[in-house]
Amino acid sequence: MYRMMALKGALRLEILGMRKKGRSAYSLAKEEFGFKGDKRKVLKQLELKIEETVIADALRLSIS
Repeated sequence: MYRMMALKGALRLEILGMRKKGRSAYSLAKEEFGFKGDKRKVLKQLELKIEETVIADALRLSIS
C-alpha cells in the first residue's frame, strides 16, 4: 500500500512537470502494475487500484 501511495504522489508531481534522476514513477507504475496509457490515465488506474485495495482490506478485516 505504501508503495502505491508513494508512486501516486510521485506521478502527480511528474504530471505537474517535476523531474527526478533515475526511472520515472510513470514507467515504474506501468511496469509493476501493467497499466497502459499516458501519465494521466496511469494515475487514474493507480488511484482505482489503491481504492480497490483499501476496500478489499476493509472487507477482509470485517469478515475476520
